Order: sequence, then structure tokens, then C-alpha cells
Amino acid sequence: ANYIYGVAKPDGLTLATFNASLYFEQLIGRKEVQFDWPKMTWIGSSTPATRLFYIRADSPYASIPELRKAADPPKCGTAGRGTTGYILPKLFEESLGLKLALVSGYPGGVEVDLAIEKGEIQCNSTSLSVYFGREPFHSWRKKNFVRVLLQTGRTRDSRLAEVPTIFELMDQYKAPEESRRLTNLFLDAGRFGSWPIVAPPGVSAERVKDLRQAFVKAVSDPALVGEANKQQLDVELIRAEELDRLAKEVMGQPKEVIERLRELLGK
Repeated sequence: ANYIYGVAKPDGLTLATFNASLYFEQLIGRKEVQFDWPKMTWIGSSTPATRLFYIRADSPYASIPELRKAADPPKCGTAGRGTTGYILPKLFEESLGLKLALVSGYPGGVEVDLAIEKGEIQCNSTSLSVYFGREPFHSWRKKNFVRVLLQTGRTRDSRLAEVPTIFELMDQYKAPEESRRLTNLFLDAGRFGSWPIVAPPGVSAERVKDLRQAFVKAVSDPALVGEANKQQLDVELIRAEELDRLAKEVMGQPKEVIERLRELLGK
């Protein structure tokens, strides 16, 4: 993100994609941040990243109420601070009172999946599209290896109709307003899509128009959509104009929410 913002030439020939939750780092004022989120040249994205939280089915904790009372919190795997795998469990602790233990240092999602299979850890969060789109989740669902306990969408996905949303659970457990605002801030990252694409600031208006139109055509291409359907992957276009508006919106947070975010991320 620093490179695309401050080093790459603004000629439209260099594009980047990165974790959409990076704007948290700017909000809390990390010194490593050398970009301004709203000033990125947004090209487009796809598939809002609704997340879900799952746990091994042989875990002694089979429900949200049980996790709220866990005497020996289950271990959830993550690459480290700033990643969705780290942030979401912290959010669940904050807004729902879950008791979870984070194990950091895994290189990526594949290694976390393997650690769950080996029994090193018991829980993790992933996107809805990944859960229904690839292994090991196809096999896990067939074997009932894991149990999904919550989802982050505003409404329940039809494939997980019995699984409550985090918003339903916040109502059930009467989460305080500050926790609700923090939850919305976190989950807004999913509205940027799985992997948003940006160009440097200062790209000419004509080139930006070309890039955005090309992205829309690519994501809407019948061959791409057909291939995604074969792999059971969701494809939903998110236009640059929506990303541009959202980028400005998420940075306009009150001081108390930013301070709570800073505490939660260990700043």
C-alpha cells in the first residue's frame, strides 16, 4: 500500500491489491502507514467479504453461550496483528463476550487450516466464499468436521440459515453502543470486497475511466462468471464509485471509537 501510494508512477500501469482492513492502521496512527486511504485511485473490487466463525465439531464448545462461559478458551489461529484472523476474534470478544485464545505466527490461511486438522488449534474465521468455494471446506462440510457458530452479514446466508448473524447476537446480549459502532467499523472492511484493486493517486481521469471500465467488463465477462460458478465461487461486482465513497466514510470516525480501536489492536 505504501508503494502504490508513494512510489509507483501514476501512469495506470501499476496496480495493487491488499487486505481491505489496512485502513485500521491509518485510523489508529501507526507510523508505518505512508498512505492516505481515501486518496487511493479505486479501480474496483468484487464479492463483499461476509465472514463466518467456525470451531471444530469435537470441541466442547458447541454454541455462542458456551463460548461466553468457556473456562479453557479454545485456540484460534492467525498470522498476526492487523490481519482479519486476528481482528475478528478480538471483535467477538469485544461485542459478544466470547472467550478465545489467539495463536499468532501462521504464514497464512492454508497453514491455519492444517493446524485445525492436526488439532493444534480449534477455531478460525474465514469468508463465506472461501468456506463454500474450496478445500478443505468441501471435505469438512461432508464430514461435519467443523461447526459454524456465527456469520457477519446483515442477513443470514441461505446456506447457513440456522446460524445467527453477529447483529442478532449483539441484540440478544445487549451489546453497548460503543461496541456496536466498533463492530460496524470492523465489518465495513468486508464492504470493500475480498481484494480491492487500486492505482496510485494522480492517475489521469481518462486512464482511470479506462481502467474502471475494463475492470467492470472483466468481472462481468460470461467466461469468468462461468468458471467461478464451476468452482462454487461468488462473484459480485463492486464499482469504483462505491469504493471511493466508502473509503471516505470509514475514515470519519469519532475519537472514542478510534481510541477503542487503538486499544483493541494493541497500539
